Amino acid sequence: MKATFRDVKADIMAKITSGEWAPGGLLPNEMDLADNYGCARATVNRAMRELADEGVIERRRKAGTRVRQAPLRQARFAIPIVRAEIEGQNAIYRYALVKRAVLEAPHWLCARLQLAQGSTVLHLTCMHYADGAPYQFEDRWISLSILPQAEAADFSTLGPNEWLVATVPFSDAEIAFSATAATSDLADYLGCSKGEALFTVERSTWLKGEAITFVRQTFRPGHRMTTRY
Repeated sequence: MKATFRDVKADIMAKITSGEWAPGGLLPNEMDLADNYGCARATVNRAMRELADEGVIERRRKAGTRVRQAPLRQARFAIPIVRAEIEGQNAIYRYALVKRAVLEAPHWLCARLQLAQGSTVLHLTCMHYADGAPYQFEDRWISLSILPQAEAADFSTLGPNEWLVATVPFSDAEIAFSATAATSDLADYLGCSKGEALFTVERSTWLKGEAITFVRQTFRPGHRMTTRY
């Protein structure tokens, strides 16, 4: 059986971690590796690309591929699913669609997502609950240029977060974290006092340069986010 790119990647990693291929050392070329593993050169190329993306090796045209002197630690970002987050806390999840409207994208959104003026977007506001208590308020904008099917999608029972993850991949993301003082509306939605500090996440995603969505997620007081890399 021919080696898969995962087999090749795993073996290269094993050689690097064992010290057989030392930091700064030159790796064999792709043709030689393909012969050694009994696979196509494209298989080796994919394994090498992933290792380069992960900061383990460094590839340079005409200079070959070397083990990095100091491997990079790169953040890998997966879109979090609020349902999974809540159920992972052994709480009962509930979702509610608050408002829905098809609009011309406001100027600030066009600038944020690099949308053409006059672009049409779907604007959704939603609530997510844990054991009946407010957990997250979601303010979502979806570009109908790349996702015209969103206009007909039923968001009354399925949140836009889950729908987007199941419908379209993304190639680029921008994320920001901040503290927000609760407005009157947010205080009502999240069951807190006006002016209370709330944790807010803003996220924009694109697919090959074309905007998909911008979302502002505001969490109930005391929310804490933990990440690993």
